[in-house]
Amino acid sequence: MPISFEPTENTRLAREHFRKIAQEQMRPVSRKYDEQEHDLPREWVDWYWKNGRGAAPRVDGPADGMVQVCVQAEELCWGDAGLYLRTPSAALGGAAVAAAGTPEQKERFLASFRSDGHPVWGAMAITEPSAGSDAAAIQTTATADGDEYVLNGTKIFCTAGEGASQVEGGFVVVWATLDKSAGRAGIKSFVVPAGTPGMKLVGCEKKLGIRASDTATLVFEDCRVPKENLLGSAEVKKRDAGAKGGKSSTKGFKGAMATFDATRPIVAAMAVGVGQAALDYVVEALAAEGVTVRYDAPPEQLTAVERDLMRMEAELQAARLLTWRAAAMMNRGQANNLEASMAKAKAGLAVTEITQKAVELLGPPGYSCRHLVEKWMRDAKINDIYEGTQQINQLIVARRILDYPSSMLR
Repeated sequence: MPISFEPTENTRLAREHFRKIAQEQMRPVSRKYDEQEHDLPREWVDWYWKNGRGAAPRVDGPADGMVQVCVQAEELCWGDAGLYLRTPSAALGGAAVAAAGTPEQKERFLASFRSDGHPVWGAMAITEPSAGSDAAAIQTTATADGDEYVLNGTKIFCTAGEGASQVEGGFVVVWATLDKSAGRAGIKSFVVPAGTPGMKLVGCEKKLGIRASDTATLVFEDCRVPKENLLGSAEVKKRDAGAKGGKSSTKGFKGAMATFDATRPIVAAMAVGVGQAALDYVVEALAAEGVTVRYDAPPEQLTAVERDLMRMEAELQAARLLTWRAAAMMNRGQANNLEASMAKAKAGLAVTEITQKAVELLGPPGYSCRHLVEKWMRDAKINDIYEGTQQINQLIVARRILDYPSSMLR
């Protein structure tokens, strides 16, 4: 079966459409909300409220789908990654519902707009003060009580957590354990609508980059949600010491983790967008000084700057193609756990190197806050951390290639 790396005509049109939005709506306020970290980016949010329903071209067929979502993420993050993350949408919380929810739950929680026409926010609450990359170490508990579950615990670094927990129509998908003794098998996810009593917004982080994004700490104190808000099965199969290998059922945990197979390509696309912004800027700035790349020159005649620019372009395109492959596999209904982690790992590494090199090549102007290059370098680093760190994604890749369980390769 032939493989094409060319996007469809509809996706190409979408790319032009989102680049125009990024250029006209995001770039003009990019620096403002980098400096005003915890302010709601009113210009961007208001524009989206008025234009959001028509902000995306129609997806014509299965060849588009997830690839177009990644193209949208890339182009809008070329505009501003923090503002992209602050865009009212179901986001990561929505991806969890889409991956593990019932048809009824999807209909109930995945409406992009409230009845009054305003968009909604969604968020995912996984990370805890004592549980970061090891999601199985989650301490937040969910206790069955009649027709409800009662949640207790603290979640940190919740992207879009402020909007999702406070604005009507929003929701937070909270990972909690029904039974700590069951290990991974006890981990489940629960949809907590905005404004639910017992869910408290403690504050938002001050960050190195993506400062327009609200990265929240949420505390759950006797927070009650209906049992129908559980994503997936409530069944917990404890470890059976007499069974072969002493394994326990982790179907629920794996179902929750499958969320990342959908979201890691999007995060990779975000990284590509930031890297493209930095590369475009440095190429334009150097061209203004008469420095261009001679693609037809023999390697031994290339300058150090030309070699750097060629490497930046190659790394960025490699990350982009890996991202599109992972996305295209989702469109075809194929398992993409390996490819999603490959794309995320490559893009996170590439964007940190590209943005740092961009600052280096521009010298003092690149380091100055008069330009956005230093901001893109700060925005870039998070792509190597969230949605699974570089190290975690490399572990996943190694496990899938070698067919090793997590217990054999850490």
